[in-house]
Amino acid sequence: MPRFWLRIIPQLLFAGGVALLIWAADDAVAALAFLVACLLIPYVRMNQKLDLVDEWLDSPGVENVPEGNGVWGGVYSRLRRMVREFREERHNIESQFQDLQEAIAALPDAIVILDAGDHIESCNPMAEEYFGLDKNRDIGQQISYLIRQPQFVGYLSEQATNFEHPCVLKLAGERILSIQLIPYSERKKLLLARDITRLENVERMRRDFVANVSHELRTPLTVVSGFLETISDMDGAPDPAMLKRSLMLMTGQADRMKRLIEDLLTLSRLENAENVLVEEDVNVKLLLKQIQQDALSLSASNHVIELDIDTEAGLRGSADELRSGFGNLVSNAVRYTPKGGKISITWKMEGKNAVFSVKDSGIGIEPEHIPRLTERFYRVDKSRSRGTGGTGLGLAIVKHVLNRHHGRLEVTSQIGKGSVFRAIFPASMVIAEIPETAAFR
Repeated sequence: MPRFWLRIIPQLLFAGGVALLIWAADDAVAALAFLVACLLIPYVRMNQKLDLVDEWLDSPGVENVPEGNGVWGGVYSRLRRMVREFREERHNIESQFQDLQEAIAALPDAIVILDAGDHIESCNPMAEEYFGLDKNRDIGQQISYLIRQPQFVGYLSEQATNFEHPCVLKLAGERILSIQLIPYSERKKLLLARDITRLENVERMRRDFVANVSHELRTPLTVVSGFLETISDMDGAPDPAMLKRSLMLMTGQADRMKRLIEDLLTLSRLENAENVLVEEDVNVKLLLKQIQQDALSLSASNHVIELDIDTEAGLRGSADELRSGFGNLVSNAVRYTPKGGKISITWKMEGKNAVFSVKDSGIGIEPEHIPRLTERFYRVDKSRSRGTGGTGLGLAIVKHVLNRHHGRLEVTSQIGKGSVFRAIFPASMVIAEIPETAAFR
């Protein structure tokens, strides 16, 4: 039986019993009046309580729930508890929604929510940056009105049947985006855009690298193959002078290929993430004296090569890698400085930093070439670079060596006056005083 009847039946029985007693006393009118009063008073009270509830519904809150006792007290208590639980649940939902918004805003990818008609419902800050959107201004606008590249408009129109493959879009400023549309809910779409400029550049560099290596190896291989074919086709004994010259040229080309392969292997080791830098105390003073002797041999007395060591400080790092990096800077200076030129090698402290510099009196480098000098196989003058015996990988090796030792390379140059290459090492890699027995291989 419902609780309503359990409450009302005893009240009705009591009112009816009293009315019967009054009626038995020969006063039927009084009995009827009493019975009507017993029914009317609860009705009035119920309407009063309902009116209080109706007023409360205009601005519901825990603090203004009506007070009462009995049945209505229980009702008001339940309303108070329900409002409190609702507020807590709403607070949790709002908190989760806020966390979600902050997470979407923090994503490195652009996100745009589109409705069934491709109108913008929401977007994150990266979408505003990538596409020039304004969250306050562009909500409700059709996305194709704001991103007007034909490639994207065509991709958007295809999504009714095909949404598996992304669209690669190149924006102004050479930024490249990979755009993917993901349908969800009822005909809504999630537009995701990721900046793949770096990946595309890496892929371009990989293609250029393969092409450059192939080109660099093709020339010496063609020379060697041509001489071998010529000698093989000769009838009788070859001319000794011609044979000697051919062998000399083939040896030179073989040496060129050997240097190229050695530099490629060095770069591969430096770029290998698993090749952890093995640190040791490097005596830079002794290392540079050895590099100066190597430079004098390479120069064959055609240049003045000076060494100025202004500090006894050493470095914490790999002696082999530092020798390779410093050696490449010095050998480049020798190769690109005309006969009779001067090359100055310096090791000194600038504040807390240690600086290795190579200054030459060579032909100089035009400013537009300087930012690209450390790219693999990048040459300012390709024909002249190959003539000097360089592989085009020396400065790329220098960059990786310095990166592994937390250093940086600075280049300044003037056409016709020469160049200065400075390798700067932070205080964390500098050893103030170092014993003569420290590594310098």
